[in-house]
Amino acid sequence: MTIHSNLPVYKASYDFLLDVFIFTKNFKREYKYTIGEDLKREISWMIADIYRANNSLSKYKLLESAIDHLEVVRLYLRLIKDLKQIGLNKFISLNERIEEVSLQLYAWQKTSG
Repeated sequence: MTIHSNLPVYKASYDFLLDVFIFTKNFKREYKYTIGEDLKREISWMIADIYRANNSLSKYKLLESAIDHLEVVRLYLRLIKDLKQIGLNKFISLNERIEEVSLQLYAWQKTSG
């Protein structure tokens, strides 16, 4: 079993979370403590599912949960963009990170199920 912090999907997710913590500081107050906090929470839950899946014999459901959290993150990012809290370039950059994590989660789920 690989140490969870050495997993590429864990590293990519963690880096994504750090980036989210940095850019949500600039949200308007009404969004910082609602959507911003929810976004960080969803990513944190996703990372926790990745950790749990790595330590579990039955990974499929945990990876499914991580993917569900990631899809909610996609929704929040689109909402944040539509509320003009991030620009188009940042939105594209974050979506590329989401896609990177998504591809890794789906590949891992496919091999575990």
